[in-house]
Amino acid sequence: MSINVLLVDDEAIDLEWLRRRVLASPLDLAVVGTANSGFNALKIMEQERVDIILSDIRMPIMTGTEFARRAKVIHPKVKIVFISGHEDFSYAKEAIEINASGYLLKPVEDKDLYDMLESLSAALEQEREKNRSFTEALSLVNKELILRWFEDASPEPAEQHLRSALNPLLMKGAAAAIIEIDDLEWKMRDLSEEDARVKTRQMAGLIRAFVESAQLGTLIPVHHHRFVILCSLPPDSFLSLLDELIKQMAGSSPCTLTIGVGRYAQDEAGLHESYQQATAALSAKWLLGKNRLIRDNLESSPRGTPGARIEQTVVQLLEAIIQYDLVAIDDHLLELFTNAGKKDVYELIIRITSKLHADLQQQNENLYELLQWESHQPDILFQFETIHDILSWMRRRFFELSELLYVKRQRQKRKLIDEIMNYVEENLEKKITLKEVAAHFDFTPNYLGFLFKEEYGVPFSEYVNERKTGRVFELLSDPTLKIYEIAERMGYKNIIYFNRQFKQITGMTPGEYRKKQKI
Repeated sequence: MSINVLLVDDEAIDLEWLRRRVLASPLDLAVVGTANSGFNALKIMEQERVDIILSDIRMPIMTGTEFARRAKVIHPKVKIVFISGHEDFSYAKEAIEINASGYLLKPVEDKDLYDMLESLSAALEQEREKNRSFTEALSLVNKELILRWFEDASPEPAEQHLRSALNPLLMKGAAAAIIEIDDLEWKMRDLSEEDARVKTRQMAGLIRAFVESAQLGTLIPVHHHRFVILCSLPPDSFLSLLDELIKQMAGSSPCTLTIGVGRYAQDEAGLHESYQQATAALSAKWLLGKNRLIRDNLESSPRGTPGARIEQTVVQLLEAIIQYDLVAIDDHLLELFTNAGKKDVYELIIRITSKLHADLQQQNENLYELLQWESHQPDILFQFETIHDILSWMRRRFFELSELLYVKRQRQKRKLIDEIMNYVEENLEKKITLKEVAAHFDFTPNYLGFLFKEEYGVPFSEYVNERKTGRVFELLSDPTLKIYEIAERMGYKNIIYFNRQFKQITGMTPGEYRKKQKI
């Protein structure tokens, strides 16, 4: 990977000389931008990965050292070399204070410039090498496979090639974290589609640059607003760097970050669990607020302990919500919250809503979208003075959620039945069987037959016969069609069988029906 260099100087001639000298270097360098002010240079840094900055130290309005301080906020590990025509100790002192990587005096000799660039390039390559073996093991394909494995609620053990990619990380213990850009949709809604894409890419670029420069771990994009980090740094360093990332995003972008973090693991099963814990922690954002780090501090309890019983009750509560069983919802809420302390109540709410959100996501549903919960709304929970008030609020919300899910399921069933009826209507003149229709809609015949009868009130075969008879009536109304032609169109190879079936349903033969209708 080439090393990206940014050049900053308010003198156009000096800037062009510097650009030509850098490009003439035998090193693998790329000039990603030139800027005549610190302000313009910062804009370039928001859009491009920058490894080395060569900057004049004396510039109007924003000095080189002031620019360098701001540049370090965007990219803490960037290497900065100051160039000045003034051999002044005060400038050199400022450069030392901000940990500049070098100081060159104008006019700069080619040898001095190239020696400095060679030294910085070697240092950068050494830093990259530390993380290279694991990063290379995790190709884009492996990252996608790992992500699918993480998102499987009950996964099989990792395949050998994934295990070989994860093992270097797990040797020291590792944890998963999930980064989410907050409020992206509504903060971008007034921008054009292209401007919104640019802003989103800039924020994603800031995250990537920080992770790379801080050697935070392996970054796996999930969506344009969500990323997974797998990290084997010591826990304190990991959490400290994540806090720093949150501060940097808040200070330089229109959006903030919320990060959910799982516990450290020593094996693949533990890492999978760490990802689930990070997901659960992040889903508590609606309650705890955004622009922060949320850790999963709810330790699992051994079987037979009160914690295990609580977990079982939570599972039963969620099942009652999905089944639209309001009585059971109330019973389980009472079981969970009666005699609970104030601290326990909020932990229970986090646990319940996190698990419910995760379970609903498996069904392509979103808890917060269904109930239109914004991150500030649950603040009301902290204003309640009694457990009764909290329980009453939770009951109303879960009853509402259960009803919304029930109505949505009914609509989906109705839509499916309508699609089945349309399919039957379009294929009335062919042989239609429950097995064939079930296969077309990707259901088992038993389930589809049960669903159809429950929704429409009659067995599927009876409905098909009824509709076929209706079509026969329509065809018999056309005097230009012979009865044997109608029989053939409706899929009857034997006209005698057609006559018998018609009489069995209507009490008369097709010919008698036509006489009666004077056709």
